Amino acid sequence: MSRTLSFFRLLPALLVLLAGIASAAEEPVDLVVVFKGERTLYLYRDGMPIHSYPVALGDNPEGHKREEGDERTPEGAYLIDWRNPESLFYKSLHISYPDSGDMREALRHDRNPGGNIMIHGQPSYDDEPRSGDWTDGCIAVSNEAMDRIWSLVPDDTRIHIYP
Repeated sequence: MSRTLSFFRLLPALLVLLAGIASAAEEPVDLVVVFKGERTLYLYRDGMPIHSYPVALGDNPEGHKREEGDERTPEGAYLIDWRNPESLFYKSLHISYPDSGDMREALRHDRNPGGNIMIHGQPSYDDEPRSGDWTDGCIAVSNEAMDRIWSLVPDDTRIHIYP
């Protein structure tokens, strides 16, 4: 990887560090960005990353989600379109996968694209937090991170998921 590309991949993390700790009365963010390869989720406001969190992905994290049961996390541009405070995974924010392109591609190959992809906390039914990639294609964070994300990410926020 070139030094320039490496710098630009690290730039969001550097900007988050420079932003410092924000006040408790923060305004909502306008973009969520996930770099699957880095296992990091960034919250952006006005083009600047303000927070970052480590994430866990599906058991088969490489590549775009193609069908139900492939345990892949989708890649692309979606929306956070609803939330579930009663989730089995602490709290959860729904990602608008599959979109029309995902549906067309799945139908073209006679597959079910799957769905119910979320950003969520740890399982409510387990006493110990999980580590490594363990979801069925969702994006998992700590419960503490989920509280923060929940409070800063309104419905209809854009989310971009990169390899």
